Amino acid sequence: MTTPEFHANTDNFCYRHPGRQSFVLCQRCLRTICPECQTQAPVGVICPECMQEQRRNQTPAQRRANRRWGARSLTAVGGRPLVTYWIIGITSAVSLLQLVPGIGQPITNALLFWAGYLYPSLSGEPFEPWRMLTAMLVHGGFIHLGLNMLALWMLGQQLEPLLGRAKFLTLYLVGGLGGSVAMALLDPSQSTVGASGAIFGLLVALLVIGRHLGGNVVGILVVLVINFVYGFIVPGIAWQAHVGGAVAGALVSLVYVTAHGRRNARFWWIGLVSAIVLVLLVVVATIPPLIITAGH
Repeated sequence: MTTPEFHANTDNFCYRHPGRQSFVLCQRCLRTICPECQTQAPVGVICPECMQEQRRNQTPAQRRANRRWGARSLTAVGGRPLVTYWIIGITSAVSLLQLVPGIGQPITNALLFWAGYLYPSLSGEPFEPWRMLTAMLVHGGFIHLGLNMLALWMLGQQLEPLLGRAKFLTLYLVGGLGGSVAMALLDPSQSTVGASGAIFGLLVALLVIGRHLGGNVVGILVVLVINFVYGFIVPGIAWQAHVGGAVAGALVSLVYVTAHGRRNARFWWIGLVSAIVLVLLVVVATIPPLIITAGH
């Protein structure tokens, strides 16, 4: 039962439909709104008036994004980058286990990537191609992990709501695969860990998609160049993985922007991305490295 005071309080009812009881507030103006008046936002819901104001305040690039990519894709699943959060959580858990005495080194050895695991006839090691992806789960220290996960969180906030979960996860994994392929071809004697290849794939994808939407990508380009240069001049950084991840990310993002809006768009992007993965695997399988030493 409700008291007369409850009914007299307008905050307990939708401001647009006073006869409809509700306890949900617009996350911008904090007025009560009923289910009919709720529009999903990245955090919470907003009312129709705030939605109109938000659209009026959109930049030209955001309007182009709405027209080209569709409002549904921009707010898919409420805009929450759940895949990003899951990747960060799983990667952080595995990488932190590396710091535990007694089990850290065995975990690293079981997941790192080295070209010798792709060419058992040359290295004498077992054939373990899945290491091209599992290397993204382990890192070379807390700072390495923190920088990569911070970059993933920042890029995921932008890309995952725009692309959707499946495309975002595919982009991340193919970027990591591209980084491992580049390591196998360009520096086969060196073992590697970390998600840097995948991160560079996301960064280049943001650049490609942003340019396609007509946005200002100068800032992204500057960040990309600085990170590339840093990887080349600082010893101990696997710049080869950065290059491979960037190339793979560029190819996948070009597929996304090309396939978007086509009839059977899902068929197109799945087919073309599968072709990119196949080419990467064929390249690494048919061009054996010149030198393999016990780099792991």
